[in-house]
Amino acid sequence: MAAGQVPADWDRQFAEAEKRIVRLAPNAFPALPSPIARELRARGCAIPQASDLKQPHNVISGEFAKPGQKDWAVLCSVQGTSSILVFWNASPQAPASIAPAADRGFLQTTGPATIGFSRAITAVDRQFILRHYQAYGGPKPPPIDHQGIDDAFVGKASVTWYFHAGQWRRLTGAD
Repeated sequence: MAAGQVPADWDRQFAEAEKRIVRLAPNAFPALPSPIARELRARGCAIPQASDLKQPHNVISGEFAKPGQKDWAVLCSVQGTSSILVFWNASPQAPASIAPAADRGFLQTTGPATIGFSRAITAVDRQFILRHYQAYGGPKPPPIDHQGIDDAFVGKASVTWYFHAGQWRRLTGAD
């Protein structure tokens, strides 16, 4: 096959890979507060797992609203679309929902003849946010006094979500 050509059955391979995405139930994360796990189950959420990462992931805690407040963020997949749900102050009431995207859009080749899911979220600090802004430019970050959420297409690039002045700001992540 010449460079730049794709196999004739590429669409079929990606459709099959989409069916194989590992999605864990909320109870697979024992640190997750039980009221949040109940809310996730009520919403029909499953937590998709990036195929190259070995430990369960895409459930994180951090100070996403303000310093000293423990919030939780979960990558919630329902019917093939994932969003980041942010549970303020560990409350299951009225979570923020950001960055909805089709799970299929985060499939990529992960090895010879292997296609896998590659979306992962992590909590990031001020240094991460400023280092990536200085390296790659993009929107100027607001004053940073708490953590952000890095939303990565593993091995490719990411976007950092930062809550400021009552709204989520899309900042430069890794490139």
